[in-house]
Amino acid sequence: MAHKLPPLNALRAFEAAGRLLSFSRAAEELHVTRAAVSQQVALLEEQLGTRLFRRKGRALEITDAGRACLPKIQQGFDLLASGVELAVSEDVRGPLVVSCSPTLASRWLVSRLDDFSRLMPETDVRLEAQYGLPDFRNDEADVAVHFGPMEFTEELHHDPLFDVSIVPLCSPKLCRGKGALREPADLARFRLLHDGALEQDPDDPGWASWLERFAIEGVDASRGMRFSHTMHALEAAADGQGVLLAIDRLAVPDVLAGRLVVPFDLRQPLESGYALVTLREWLARRKVAAFRDWLLSVAAQDVDPLTTALESTRTRGRKGD
Repeated sequence: MAHKLPPLNALRAFEAAGRLLSFSRAAEELHVTRAAVSQQVALLEEQLGTRLFRRKGRALEITDAGRACLPKIQQGFDLLASGVELAVSEDVRGPLVVSCSPTLASRWLVSRLDDFSRLMPETDVRLEAQYGLPDFRNDEADVAVHFGPMEFTEELHHDPLFDVSIVPLCSPKLCRGKGALREPADLARFRLLHDGALEQDPDDPGWASWLERFAIEGVDASRGMRFSHTMHALEAAADGQGVLLAIDRLAVPDVLAGRLVVPFDLRQPLESGYALVTLREWLARRKVAAFRDWLLSVAAQDVDPLTTALESTRTRGRKGD
């Protein structure tokens, strides 16, 4: 049943004045003028049809009616405060569900999540590995780290994280010995590996686009081995089964480990990129805002990691000579 209650400001003024027995001190606590407190109390008395305070000399006394209702009103404000605290606590302590493509999750995001957990220890993170954007209204995801064209509906907010390029990758053993892979024209003698997940993007057709961009002739881009999952394509490349075109950022762990090398550093920038996506109205949620601030900071510091990885492997190689 709905109850018609006096204005909240009037109740707050009465509660403070009744507790402190002073309009002046109540005004200081509420950060308003003494006249404002007096006006709100008068408004409440008029609505209730009874006096709540009386003057006795310079002192302020609470009437029997005021004394009777003050404890209940104080309990009401305590309940309101605890209700707000529960809402804030649930927003921070409830799990933050992050949707991310399986490959970026394993190759980039997972190793960094511990930093966020140290910043927000009361918020548990649940990582959901999936391709494509989740249905935020019906799925459980709070945010998504999404790869694809930067085209979103009005209700979605997106923050670009970083641009990416595709680059050829292969096992180091393909670059050694007789018949080694040394220059782009040599690709005609090697099996091409195709990342189906990448080639689903109509803006990025993979080998055909890369060969055309760098004017490499005599290589049949239609031949080779195809994989629906990027991780499987990377594993095949590391195993020496052929040469793969892959997103530079996803190859960093294997390059650092020496499982993959870049036979020729010819990178083709993609029109698509990675972005952090969520519903615009959820930006005010504390755990969403905290994760967004953290991830944008991490992405801003992670500039051209493949070049860093390549330089690191070259340095190790020079030390071993």
